[in-house]
Amino acid sequence: MTCRQERCVAAGAPATLDHDAELMLRVGQGDAASFAILLNKHRPAIVRFIHRKIKNLALAEELSQEVFLRVYRSRQSYQATAKFQTWLFRIATHLALNAVRDSKKDAWHERLSDAPTAGPLLQISDGRPSVEESLVRQARLAEVRQAIAELPEIQRSAVFMQRYQEMDYAEIARTLNCTESAVKSLMFRAHVALRHRLASMVPMEYPREAASALPARMAS
Repeated sequence: MTCRQERCVAAGAPATLDHDAELMLRVGQGDAASFAILLNKHRPAIVRFIHRKIKNLALAEELSQEVFLRVYRSRQSYQATAKFQTWLFRIATHLALNAVRDSKKDAWHERLSDAPTAGPLLQISDGRPSVEESLVRQARLAEVRQAIAELPEIQRSAVFMQRYQEMDYAEIARTLNCTESAVKSLMFRAHVALRHRLASMVPMEYPREAASALPARMAS
């Protein structure tokens, strides 16, 4: 165990560090290869996470670079008192929230689905959804996504962390700097709000694609 690892344990970190935390400690010792490993491993997920929050891929790419720039700048002061991924997503969440607040327009009220433009209707062979059914499915998917987009920012963050990043309540709580009970309360309120917003939709008729946009309990 290195001196920095010993200090981390003394500061309250688990005696057995996760591999990413070990890599980050090596970055602090000047190991550029370890930083490259962390960057290549986590950057795609960070881009997707930020993109879902701000709906601007170019800005998401830019903010992801800022995330890892902050990670690198913190290499000397980094303490492995939590999972590296939790710490990383806390930085990403902070930057994404700032981007949303600083935006002159509410990016979440922009069109969230790539609905096809009006044009000639194509004949679809038997056994496949009709054009009308496909349009209904797309409309419902857009309605589900819009409902999630209209959730309060912190509820939306919790939903995305659980659904897309597969983070548990404890990890979400650490990322959002709140208690696990507060996270459960956020998820419950989000669940109730989505149920109310989508009350006109029959659950069994949700588009399959919409399930990926819902919290786990709603998708079941």
